Amino acid sequence: MRPAPAATTGPAVLSAALATGVLAVTVLLAGCGTRTAASGTSDGPVPASCAPTASARAAGEDGVSLIDPGCGPSPAPGPAFRVTNTGTEALTYTITFTLLNGSGEAMDAVRQTVASVGPGQGVTRTVEGAATTPGAGPRVRIAKVRAVPAAEAPDQAGTCPPSGIRVTNDEGDAAMGLRVVGIRLTYCGPGRYELDGYPGLQLLDESRKPVTGVEVLHGTADISTGLPGDVPPAPLTLGPGESASATLAWRNTTGSGDAVNAPYARVTAKPGAPAMTVTPELDLGTTGRLGVSAWRKDRPRTP
Repeated sequence: MRPAPAATTGPAVLSAALATGVLAVTVLLAGCGTRTAASGTSDGPVPASCAPTASARAAGEDGVSLIDPGCGPSPAPGPAFRVTNTGTEALTYTITFTLLNGSGEAMDAVRQTVASVGPGQGVTRTVEGAATTPGAGPRVRIAKVRAVPAAEAPDQAGTCPPSGIRVTNDEGDAAMGLRVVGIRLTYCGPGRYELDGYPGLQLLDESRKPVTGVEVLHGTADISTGLPGDVPPAPLTLGPGESASATLAWRNTTGSGDAVNAPYARVTAKPGAPAMTVTPELDLGTTGRLGVSAWRKDRPRTP
């Protein structure tokens, strides 16, 4: 069971930009494809002739904008965008671009990450996987922007963070109003990492402010019976490269009152562990409840 919205991560209302809506800003492209990768060629100020065409609506003071064709980093193999952090802490941005054909129909998606943009800094990047051919080919628009504190970003590759752990979320499943998202913790440090119990969760709204009025339940049985992984908590030990998972489950039923959306969640593996911010895209409706299972050790992946 898979949520209908495409070109996004998570089962929530994934067509929204960082605050609301999808940008209608487009630039011309020559090709399309899906690629998730860190981007980057150059930083620094944008030339006067390369002013952004429009800015994404942003949570807090975060901002991402498209740049006129041909005005990207040098050399510029494709359309460019600008990330500007006017906040007070370093942020890691993940931007989802929707590729459109000449009729404005969505064709594919490209998702890129720009890591550790410092406060007051701006970074220019090209949209990867697409080259610019003026007057022909598909176009691109910013579909969604997510920004998390760089110190809490779910680093998936590269140097192991000082904490020795990486925390990520999967794309999730949805059916008949039931939503399920998996949270994975991977240990990359030396020695052993002990877990026992449930991950701690703090839900955050689109501006990364705490969400109130939602009860976080230990276990998912009160949300739906028979969900995989809902087992009693038990001590477990992870060695280097091993991982453990937990399940988030909720229903997005909407009744009286305002629906609650929490794109972000700060995950604490155990008491005293550093928090990591992930983007499970929780569309909680008006139910006011979220179930979380205990950590369970993942089986080794077969080659």
